[in-house]
Amino acid sequence: MNTLENLSFDQERALIRVDFNVPLDDNGNVTDATRIAAALPTIKHILSAGGSCVLMSHLGRPKGNDSKLSLNQIIPTLEEHLGQAVQFCNEVVGEKAEAQALSLKPGEVLLLENLRFHEEETKGDEAFASALAKLGTVYVNDAFGTAHRAHASTTIVAQFFPKKKCFGHLLAGEITAIDKVMSSGEKPVLAILGGAKVSSKITIIENILSKVDHLIIGGGMAFTFIKAQGGSVGKSICEDDKMPLALSILEQAEKLGVKIHLPVDVRAGQDFSNDTPQKVFPIEQIPDDWEGMDAGPASEKTFDAVVKQAKTILWNGPLGVFEFPNFDTGTRALGDSIVAQTEAGAFSLVGGGDSVAAVKLFGLEDKVSYVSTGGGAMLESLEGKTLPGIAAILA
Repeated sequence: MNTLENLSFDQERALIRVDFNVPLDDNGNVTDATRIAAALPTIKHILSAGGSCVLMSHLGRPKGNDSKLSLNQIIPTLEEHLGQAVQFCNEVVGEKAEAQALSLKPGEVLLLENLRFHEEETKGDEAFASALAKLGTVYVNDAFGTAHRAHASTTIVAQFFPKKKCFGHLLAGEITAIDKVMSSGEKPVLAILGGAKVSSKITIIENILSKVDHLIIGGGMAFTFIKAQGGSVGKSICEDDKMPLALSILEQAEKLGVKIHLPVDVRAGQDFSNDTPQKVFPIEQIPDDWEGMDAGPASEKTFDAVVKQAKTILWNGPLGVFEFPNFDTGTRALGDSIVAQTEAGAFSLVGGGDSVAAVKLFGLEDKVSYVSTGGGAMLESLEGKTLPGIAAILA
C-alpha cells in the first residue's frame, strides 16, 4: 500500500486532502473536533520529516462563496490541536494561493478556503485539479469520508503526482480495517447489520454473505424478515415489498452455511416516543397496536453468545431507537458484548453514522478496535465497490 512511510517529505510541500467537514455552532465554533484530531498523525508525520503542509478540505454544501461555511472558522481549533500556528488562504487556487504555498518553510502549515466554494471541485474538473496540484510537490489523501467521490481534490488531482502520492495514516487505517473484515480477518467473522430498512443494506448483505460466518440482523430491518416468515409485527416498521428478498437472503445464507441470527423478542411501545408504555413481546407475536422499538432481553443473551464466538466483528447499524434512553438497552448491551470480545482478542470495526453515534453516546469508541470516519465511503466499500479516491492513489 502507498503509505507515508514510502515517501520522503524532507523539503517537500505536501498537498493533503483532509476531512475537516466538522459541525459548527451558530457562532462558528467547532462543536466536535473528532475529524480534526484524526488528521493530526498524518500532519505531524510530515512536519517532523522536514516537510510543510498545505491542507485542503470542504465544509458543508455551500452554493458558491458563503462566509458561514468558511474554513477560517476552524483555525483556532486546528491550532489548539496541532499545538502551532496555522496560516490561512482565503483562496483555493490561483496566484495568491500559489504565492502563499510556495513561501511555506519546512514545519509550517497552510489551510486553504473551502474547496466547495468552487463548483469545479464536485464536478471533478481537471483544470481545477491541475491548479490545486501547483500548490504541492507531494499529494496525500487522508479523507476517507470523501473517498467515494470522484471530486477534483480527492481523485482527479492524484494524476498530477504520478510518483509522489500516498495515503495518509487515517485513510490507510480505514483500508486495513475494512480489508480485515472483508478478506484477511481471523474467522469466525461476524457482521451485525441494523438500522431501519433492508432496502438500504441489500447490496451490503449480498456482498458480505460469502465472507462472513455469522450475520446478526437487527433494528427495523428485522421485522421485514420476521413478517416474511409469517410472524406478526404489529405497527413495527416493515418493508412488505422486500419480504421476498428477505426470504431469498435466508435461503442464500443457508446454502453458504452462514448462520443468520434475528432478534427473538422486542421491547415495544404503543407510539414512537421515549415515554410510551413499554412491554416485551416475542418478536413474531407483537400485538397490532404495538411497535417494536428495541431488541429484548432474550435477544441480548442470544446476540451476546454469538459475539462471544467471533474473532472478527463488523457492526453497522443499531438494534433499536437508541436515541430514546428508554429504548437504548439492546444497542447498549450489544456494544458492551463487542467491547468484551475485543478485550478478549477479537478485531472489531464499527462504521456507519448511527452505530458510530451509538458508540460515542455510550462512551465505547476507545474500547473497540476501529471506528470508521466515513459513512457513505464505508458502506460503498462493504458493497464491494472500489472507491475512486483509493483507486487514484493506487493507479
